[in-house]
Amino acid sequence: MKIPAEFQIKELLHQQTYLSNGELIKWEGKTDEVFSTISSSEDYKPTKLGTVPHMDKETALEVLKSACDAYAKGQGDWPTMKVADRIACMEAFVSKMKEQRELVVKYIMWEIGKSLPDSRKEFDRTVEYIIDTIEDYKQLDHDSAKFHKKEGVYAHIRRGPLGVVLCLGPYNYPLNETFALLIPALMMGNTVVFKPAKHGVLLLSPLLEAFRSSFPKGVVNVIYGRGREVAAPIMQTGRIDVLALIGNSKSAIALQDQHPYKNRLRLVLGLEAKNPGIILPDADLDLTVEECISGTLSFNGQRCTALKMLYVHDDIREEFLKRFAKRVDELKFGNPWEDGVMLTPLPEPGKPAYIQELIDDAKFKGAQIINERGGETTDNYIFPAVLFPVTDDMRVYEEEQFGPVIPVKPFNSIEDLLDEIADSNYGQQVSLFGNDIKELAPLIDTLVNLVCRVNLNSSCQRGPDVFPFTGRKDSAVGTLSVHDALRSFSIRTFVASKDKAYNNEILRKLLDSKSSNFVSTDYIL
Repeated sequence: MKIPAEFQIKELLHQQTYLSNGELIKWEGKTDEVFSTISSSEDYKPTKLGTVPHMDKETALEVLKSACDAYAKGQGDWPTMKVADRIACMEAFVSKMKEQRELVVKYIMWEIGKSLPDSRKEFDRTVEYIIDTIEDYKQLDHDSAKFHKKEGVYAHIRRGPLGVVLCLGPYNYPLNETFALLIPALMMGNTVVFKPAKHGVLLLSPLLEAFRSSFPKGVVNVIYGRGREVAAPIMQTGRIDVLALIGNSKSAIALQDQHPYKNRLRLVLGLEAKNPGIILPDADLDLTVEECISGTLSFNGQRCTALKMLYVHDDIREEFLKRFAKRVDELKFGNPWEDGVMLTPLPEPGKPAYIQELIDDAKFKGAQIINERGGETTDNYIFPAVLFPVTDDMRVYEEEQFGPVIPVKPFNSIEDLLDEIADSNYGQQVSLFGNDIKELAPLIDTLVNLVCRVNLNSSCQRGPDVFPFTGRKDSAVGTLSVHDALRSFSIRTFVASKDKAYNNEILRKLLDSKSSNFVSTDYIL
């Protein structure tokens, strides 16, 4: 197998430092090896990429102290800094980040198997997200640069930080979705302890120096290791003010349970989903098939926004399944840098076996694989299986598969289907395929109360990042988008003053002297 020179792993990347208190500190203890499921030889063998620190409780707590000292219970330089100065730090970071694009993209491909175009898109989208966040923060500052008066009281209202944030990102978007938590948290004046995901950890190594040199000491801190060994002890101290996590609800609950003061803990969570696609009798099948291919199998279905259950009306199920199965079998599997690949190696070594378990359970309970290549297995992949008919006693119906298997369930009664979606533990998004507005209108009016985004004749997705991204029930807590995330990581706070000559003169002097970072009507253009 010939790997293009620019994508070859020519030497191992040993991440020997962690970031704490503004220093890259050398780790002298145990390390964990990082492997890719992509093989670099003809005979299959996982490729070793490097090593990362296997940090312990004691070191994790030292790193936490750095973040706490930098925040200083709201008295630190970072939370009290001028908006313009915080923005300058973020602009310096994104400038240095751009210099590492090709290296980060290479490790996204190797570590999680994401295709080259999608890896580049993830990096570029993250840069754009940071720039958009800076601009939105400027607008927020502009809108706050005034006084309100009500009932004889002046109020100068701004948004302030919440405290120390523990940030845990996912492996499927280890750069973009992690930074969707990290960047707004920092922008609003919080300090952060950040632990990368298990898969997608080395790709952050090229950015550590950019973090170190762009922000004041203790503002950004990066730890490595297993969550139960480093994240759990940090939560047990009660010194974390915000848990920011994109991942699984079980992990979120386990970490919340470690915190001794749950009433003080703010949550910003993006969790699992079982997004349905509803295909009505009058759906444009050419369009629907293509959107369902993208929705179910982009990045092998390893997205919380993936379509993880297709409901097809009985009137068109035969024609839809025939076309859909054919398109699935036409998809190209290969390594991330190969042209035209949509299906790429799975980053979790045990994922093919797990997907096979779901397939076997469904077949035992009456489903069939309706595409010819469904279930074909290699050392690092299992070809997508289209399963039909799926019933509610199957594991693939209940579990968020997060991988290449597509359950399809027939329906006749839209009322019964809506009840089924309403009873689900999840409520992130839905894709609705149809044309008749008399049918669509009441469906939309109901679905917007069951999920948080209804995609009309299009697959589910997160972006554009300026749109709200959240969910109901077990799917999310808080809202992530360029606009909303700044608010999720902050709280409204204000200075109030009765309308009296004595107070007004003090306010005038404060404004004229520009001695307060908070009481100011200046803003950044």
